Amino acid sequence: MSQFPGRRDNLTAGPQRSYQVRPDELEGAVRETLSHHVALARPLRVDPAGQAIRHANRIRRRRTAVGVALAAVTTVLLSAGMAQLGTETRRDGPPIVVIGDPDPTNRPLPTPSIPGPAPSPATSSSHLVGETLVNADGRRLVLPDIGPAERVQPLPSGGGWLVIGTPSIAGRSLSVVQDDGLVQVLLAGAGAIVLAPDSRQVAWLEGDDLLVAGVVGTQLIGAVRTPVPTSAEPVRFVADSVLVRLDPASAGHTLWRPGAGPLPDALDRLSLNVYGGLPDGRLVGQVTTTDPGRTCLAILAPTRHLDPVRTGCGPDLSQDGVGGVSPDGRWLLVNGGSGKARRSLLVDLQRLGPGATAVGAGPPMTGAIVWSDENQASYLDGAGELVRVDVGQVRAGKPASPAAVPGVPAGERPILVKDL
Repeated sequence: MSQFPGRRDNLTAGPQRSYQVRPDELEGAVRETLSHHVALARPLRVDPAGQAIRHANRIRRRRTAVGVALAAVTTVLLSAGMAQLGTETRRDGPPIVVIGDPDPTNRPLPTPSIPGPAPSPATSSSHLVGETLVNADGRRLVLPDIGPAERVQPLPSGGGWLVIGTPSIAGRSLSVVQDDGLVQVLLAGAGAIVLAPDSRQVAWLEGDDLLVAGVVGTQLIGAVRTPVPTSAEPVRFVADSVLVRLDPASAGHTLWRPGAGPLPDALDRLSLNVYGGLPDGRLVGQVTTTDPGRTCLAILAPTRHLDPVRTGCGPDLSQDGVGGVSPDGRWLLVNGGSGKARRSLLVDLQRLGPGATAVGAGPPMTGAIVWSDENQASYLDGAGELVRVDVGQVRAGKPASPAAVPGVPAGERPILVKDL
């Protein structure tokens, strides 16, 4: 009997099935079981194909995200670039600044020299590619190859020069020549270009517009423009204003103050040329008279109408516009006469009035007039020779004589500058 009620003792009960199996049947059953195990595909712990697909999907998603980000960045940059281009090409945009070759390895350095014996032709031939500057003392400086120049002034901060090129089919240019020889073009294809006496501002024509910009370092900043008549051109700076001649073939100027509106409509109808200013701000100029063949000197008020304050009609003046006022406002050097009698004249502005007189100072002047002080002035004559005027000697009846600038090659004309 079983020890546990309700449960049969399988030791005493008969077998449930027969264990009488022949060896060949057992072998067949084992073979069948093994074949079923082999046919059954068990799941792998790691699915190589799925893993590869999932990895590829992740790569594709990352590439898509990076592509979208790059597209967004490109769109922003292009939008900013278009906005910048739009700003640059607007009518009131800043001037185009063109930077020269920044590679300093082959820069020709400016070559200073002092008056002395003329160099040999072999030495001077190397200067044919440059421009020779000369100051009132005769000291000269050879700049790198910048092409023909019309006017040169030192940079406001020193360390180089502002060079206005001579007019060509393409217009005028304004360049910076640094002391290390680097040349940078600030303006190209411009009309008339005028520099302020301190070189801190520049005015120029661009099509039918007159522009003024500040010179900072080696760049132009803060350009302001106004439309002008086709025949108008800037003449000089008067403080922060620009003296504009509306028609070179007739009398009449006006003053334009940048940032204070367009060019004034009102202008004087008498002024032919303006030679410079007095310490109190008034101007010295040449005005027309009722006699068509006669002109007079006048002190002009610095207003839009340039009203004459005082007039002197004695000297026979040339109408070429060349002249310069001494720093103290006492003396004026101006061209006078005509033909073989043409010469430079010294006028005492303190005695300007009816019957004003002038004394001969030397040969006719060309280009800039540089006053070293209240009694010493220099200029170049028509042959490119240096003329030094001493007021005391001229008043004593001893006009100045020209002298060749040493070291300037034949056929090359130096440019007179204030400082070297």
